[in-house]
Amino acid sequence: MAVIDISTFKSKLVGGGSRPNLYQVIINFPAYANGDTELTSFLVKASKLPASNIANIDVPYRGRMVGFAGDRSFDDWEITVYNDTTMPIRNAFERWMSNINKHNANTGLSNPRDYQLDMNVSQLDKSGTITKTYVFRNAYPIKVGEIVLSYDQATAVEEFPTTIKYDYWQDTTNGIE
Repeated sequence: MAVIDISTFKSKLVGGGSRPNLYQVIINFPAYANGDTELTSFLVKASKLPASNIANIDVPYRGRMVGFAGDRSFDDWEITVYNDTTMPIRNAFERWMSNINKHNANTGLSNPRDYQLDMNVSQLDKSGTITKTYVFRNAYPIKVGEIVLSYDQATAVEEFPTTIKYDYWQDTTNGIE
């Protein structure tokens, strides 16, 4: 094992390392949801870069399990949104979900083109330049989470989690399909 000094380590960490607080989220809303994409990009408090998984298929061979690559799956995309007093983002997500499936009836939009849109999350460097962008294809919300109300949270701003389902992601920066 080679011993490296601090200067060598620092030279290998390009740009001083990626920072988890330097990101941009773009949520595209369908017109009927009346969502504000620009406002949402400011009020998304937290996001995640997407996970991608390849399942393993174990096949028995002469008393031993042999592994083969299986199908790819993608974890749901989760964001956390700050809530202001007029709740515009939460309202937009609720309208979107209501059009997909009504609260009082099991009816709603049946054509995916009417409720699925592309969304993205980008990693930024310290100068604000996009270094990597993931595009979530055919995305739509599947959960608008709870807002905790509590007397002991007087100095906090409300926030709520939202879970988004999508078919797959693409890394448009590096052309990974």
